[in-house]
Order: sequence, then structure tokens, then C-alpha cells
Amino acid sequence: MKNIVKLLGCALLLTMSAGAVAQEAGSVMIKAGYAYFDPIVGSGDMSAPSIPGVKVNVDPAHTEIITAVYMFTDHISAEFYGGVPVKHNMTAAGSIAGAGVIGTVKQLPPSLFAQYRFLDANSVFRPYAGLGITYVHFQDETGTALLTGLTNPGGSGTTFSVKDAWGITPQVGFTALINKRWFIDVSINKSLVKTKTTLSTGEYIDTTLNPVVSQVSIGYRF
Repeated sequence: MKNIVKLLGCALLLTMSAGAVAQEAGSVMIKAGYAYFDPIVGSGDMSAPSIPGVKVNVDPAHTEIITAVYMFTDHISAEFYGGVPVKHNMTAAGSIAGAGVIGTVKQLPPSLFAQYRFLDANSVFRPYAGLGITYVHFQDETGTALLTGLTNPGGSGTTFSVKDAWGITPQVGFTALINKRWFIDVSINKSLVKTKTTLSTGEYIDTTLNPVVSQVSIGYRF
């Protein structure tokens, strides 16, 4: 993360001498970078017959991302987000807060945004706002001994599955030119996502995840 911040600072200095080049209708831009996912979790109680008041939290995580942008007009664009699956720890909360990690899960959240880009197409610095739809695919769910001890003591290991979900994702960001082709991109978005986790022992728990995603990327305009 420190290296990303240093890179961002250097790139911002370079924008001061960048020659203007249009992000205009027909432009294609490819970006690669770093994303930090910080879930804002709202957890229901695990269903019976679990210990009353058991909730779950999801820890932050980071990953690499790649995105593609197409400019339909000088101001309207579409952006597709992809990347590497993100692995999160799921930790005990509620009546068992502090007990530790109850499982891990990977999530892959491809997103498609419609965006409006402010200022002139030739601007060196250009803010934008977007609204997208996100599909969150969950995979590689793995329970821990703690989860088994809570839900099936003395029995076989408890497994679980997390239901895939759709969400709406508002976004704000900006691009800043480094030179005529290269630029940096910084954005923040928040996906509004609700899902259900079902255990092999029959219990389930509903959660809202609502991750805030901060990303910084280096991009190239074709």
C-alpha cells in the first residue's frame, strides 16, 4: 500500500507537465491497479439451534483489479470492473464477539458502471460520477474448528455456503493525466449487497455487506 501511495504522489506531480489529450467519444481506456475492500457489515442473528445472539463480521481485504472504459460521448462512458478474487476472514460477532475467525470466503464482484465525466474532454484533471450494477460471486467457503465447536461440537466439521448476490454501486472518482497516453485513476464506490450464509448443520444467517471499495490504478488510453 505504501508503494501505491508513493506511485500516486509521483504521478500527480507528473500531471503538472502533462500535455492535454482528449478523453473523447470513441476512446478506449484500460486500467490496472489496487483495490481495498472494507465491508460495512450488518448481521442478523444466526438461526436456531445456535447460541442466541450469534452474529458475523467480515474483515477488510485487498486485491488487484483490471478495468476497461469506453467513451460513448465526450462525457458519457461505460466501465467494466474485473480482478482477482478477494479472500476475507469471517469473524465472530454479537454474543460471541472476540472468539476469533469462524471461516474464510473468497468473493469476485464484477461490476458494470454508467459514468458521467465532468469538465472538457481535453482536461488534465477530470472528475467523474457513476452508477453501476455488481454481481458478487462467493467461492471457496471454508469453516474453522471454532465454527464446528459452536454448531456441531464433537461432530464432523461444519461447512457453509454463501449465496451469490446482486447489488447497486454508486461511484465517484477522477482521472489525472501523466502524459498523452498514460493517466492515473482514483475512485471510491460502495456496493449495496445483501446475502445469506447457510451452514451444513442447518443454521443460516442474513447479512448486508455494503463494502466501500477504494482503488488506485494506472491507465492507458488507446
